[in-house]
Order: sequence, then structure tokens, then C-alpha cells
Amino acid sequence: MAAAAAPDHLFNLRNNFYLGAYQAAINNSDLTNLPPDDAVERDCLVYRSYIALGSYQLVISEIDESAATPLQAVKLLALYLSSPDNKESTISSLKEWLSDPAIGSNATLRLIAGIIFMHEEDYNEALKHTNAGGTMELHALNVQIFLKMHRSDYAERQLRAMQQIDEDHTLTQLANAWLNLAVGGSKIQEAYLIFQDFSEKYPMTGLILNGKADAKDPETLANLVVCSLHQGKSTSRYLNQLKLTHPDHMLVKRASSGDESFERALQSVA
Repeated sequence: MAAAAAPDHLFNLRNNFYLGAYQAAINNSDLTNLPPDDAVERDCLVYRSYIALGSYQLVISEIDESAATPLQAVKLLALYLSSPDNKESTISSLKEWLSDPAIGSNATLRLIAGIIFMHEEDYNEALKHTNAGGTMELHALNVQIFLKMHRSDYAERQLRAMQQIDEDHTLTQLANAWLNLAVGGSKIQEAYLIFQDFSEKYPMTGLILNGKADAKDPETLANLVVCSLHQGKSTSRYLNQLKLTHPDHMLVKRASSGDESFERALQSVA
């Protein structure tokens, strides 16, 4: 209990990152006199913020081979996202590290593995490394993975586990909103209210605006397609807008593919 009562010096930094305020996370990361583990987590969050902003090379160049395992994992994510040419070697390194008893159970390494394998759409492989949980981020990622697999029942179990740990946690609230959007119907209004609450408590970000349906963002357009589908409304306007503005978006590619039915393609990004 003593540890739980200790001040959480990284609370604001984590919150900025979770809510998509990546530049704010970077700008407000000058936290001194942190315990070693907290200092590593701070650096991970800052570098993941740079990755979210597309600054892959900065991350790759600044994290050297002497860095702690969590930072090495973050560097792998930057390498993976920086170029298609890096994917094969990055995944090979990732699998090698995951099989190493000394570091394979590291929570950040498992998180990055889940993110990378989710990008690869290899959801079963992702779950091998994330399903045991251990952190709120791993639980939240499990929710995302199960929703990609059209298993809202399993996603709801993960959400319940998160609510038992901390019902008010930002990631618990976000996971609740993601599940509500996926389920659709009256749950969409509940998701809106969660994002509305975020917008009143914190500076507005693209992620919050997306949740409230700001139609300039590609993920917003994708969500609007999915929401319209669940509500029995026409999806053509939003899908056409997405095709015109973001032709390489996963939803557009899947909707155009003959491999899956159109409806399943839409629901897969819910």
C-alpha cells in the first residue's frame, strides 16, 4: 500500500501520451530526480511520442545499444515503422528478444510486440505476448486486438479487468469508449460522453476530437463509417471521403478487397 500512496511523477506525462497530446508530452517531460525505472519509463513515453509524430529517425539515432531493454523495444518500433524494408529484420530481432528468458517477459517489450504484430494483422501472435497483461497499457492493447478480431466479448472481459484495477484510469475510459463504438447502437452515445468528459478535463487533441467525430481526421472518417453501419445508415459519403483523402487507409484497402465481405472489412477497424 505504501507504493500506491507514493506520488506518481509520470501521471501527467502518461495522460498526455494516452490522449494523443504528443507534443505536450515531449514539452513537459523535463522531470528530474526520478527513480531509475521511472526515468526509463519517462524516456520511453517521450520517444513513443516522437514515433507518434513520425520522428522515427530521431528515436533510432538517440537510443544506443547500451540503453535499457524497454528503450531498445521502443527503438525496434521506430525501425519497424520507419520503412517497409526494415520490417523483416525488425520482426526477426523482436522474436529473438522475446525468446530470451532474461528479457522476454519485460512489459514494454511485450507491449511493443503486441503493437507490431497488430500492425502485421497477426492477432494471435500479438496475444501470445500481451494476453497475460501486467500493465494497464497491455490490457488496453488487448481490448484493441480483440476488437480487431471481432471478439467484443473478450474485449469486454479485458475492460472489466481494467475497471477492477482502476475504473477512473484514462486507459480504462478509452477502452470503454472503443468497446462502445464497436458495439454500436445506444453505446455510441456513451462513447461520445466519455470523449466529451475528456474534452472538458484536458486540452483538446486529435484523439479526443476523433472520438467526438471531428470529420477531418482519417480515423474519424473510419469510425463514422463503422458507426453509420451499426446504425443502419448509409456509409457511402464517409467512405468516399476517406477514399479521396486517404486512399492508403486500411479501411479503404479492405473495403476494396475481394478477400472479405464488405461489412466484415468495415467492422474490423471498429
